[in-house]
This record gives sequence, structure tokens and C-alpha cells, in this order.
Amino acid sequence: MSQAVLELKNASIFQRESLILDDVSVSIDKGEFVYLIGKTGSGKSSFMKTLYGDLPLQKGEGTIVGFDLTTLKEKDIPFLRRKLGVVFQDFKLLNDRTIKDNLLFVLHATGWKDKAAMDQKIDSVLDKVGMKSKSFKYPYQLSGGEQQRVGIARALLNDPELILADEPTGNLDPQTSVEVMQVLQEINKNGNTILMATHDYALILKYPSKTLKCDDHQIFEVVQKTV
Repeated sequence: MSQAVLELKNASIFQRESLILDDVSVSIDKGEFVYLIGKTGSGKSSFMKTLYGDLPLQKGEGTIVGFDLTTLKEKDIPFLRRKLGVVFQDFKLLNDRTIKDNLLFVLHATGWKDKAAMDQKIDSVLDKVGMKSKSFKYPYQLSGGEQQRVGIARALLNDPELILADEPTGNLDPQTSVEVMQVLQEINKNGNTILMATHDYALILKYPSKTLKCDDHQIFEVVQKTV
């Protein structure tokens, strides 16, 4: 039995009527760490949006964490997103509430009810990213790197089968990028599957792994040269 958490076959990805990516065949197995690279405008974000249900898959076949993307209905999207963790470039934290309340908001939104279980889960995910002692702070009191660690913690809340990290180091300086990358690497070693879109080739050289490239309306695997 295949261990693929994501599989697309001959898929075409559109933004409205515009064809963004054509004839995409991609497979990501449980436990893999995969980079998605390509120039701005090459289709990385559209690809990510298709995976978490923001854009419909109009042509071809696609499954992700047990959901069929070709038949995905609006009502299925919240359930799909519970099995995915998404890490955004711009953190997307709510500035009017503490870190703990940011995470509680997500747990309430995804159906958690037991207060003790929620507290325990929040402690656990913040501990994994080295932010347990900052749960009482507000996002604006944290550095960019700390905010992104919280973004990663939020992505872990529902024990996702796949983490989609969309340019997670895009707003960070090189040193902070490495620190955030180390957190993602550690999470991957603990068994989480990660697909990370990035422009940061220095990180890819430092932490080589399977790499997919968007170029000329295609996605293909690139073989990394050993440095």
C-alpha cells in the first residue's frame, strides 16, 4: 500500500481561466521533506492553494491526506484543513490576543471542547518550537523568528498528516531563517511530512532534500548537485 500523503496525476492548475501549471504529476510520501522552488509568478502559491482547497483542481487526478481534490466540496474544506498544517510567510497571527489565545482560537475553530486537553496541546506544540515560556505575550512583542515559530506551533495543533510551509523564511533574516529551518527539520525527524515553498537556495544547500521546481507551467523534480 502506497504511503503517499499527496499524489497528483496529469493535473492542471488554473487561476480562474488562466492555466498556471499543466500536466503535473507529483507524489510525496509520508515522512518526506520536500522543497518547492521557482521564480515569483511560476505557480508555487497557486499549487499550494490547490492543495489546501483555495483553488479547485479542474483537470487531472489529485489526492491529499485521503481527500480527492477533484470532488472536494466547500463543506469538506474545514475537514481537509484539520489534516493539514499551513505555515504562512507573513505569520497570520492575531495581534489583539496572546500567543496562547491565538492557538486556543484555532482549537475552538476545529472543534476542541476539553479545556485541560487544549491547554496540554498548546503547551506541547509551543514546547516543540521553543516558545513555551512566551505563551502570555502578544505577537507584536515577539521578533519575526519567534512569530514564525508560533506559526509552526499553530500548524502542529491538530497533528497534521502534511505541513504546507509557504515561504516560511521569506520575511526573516538569514540567521533567523536557519533557526526556523532547524525547527522544521526537527519536526520532520519526528515524523511530520513537510512541503516547503522557498526562494532561499542557501537553505536548500545547507539542508539538501527532495526538490520540486515550478518552471514554464510545469513542476518537475530537480537533482541537486552535491556541493
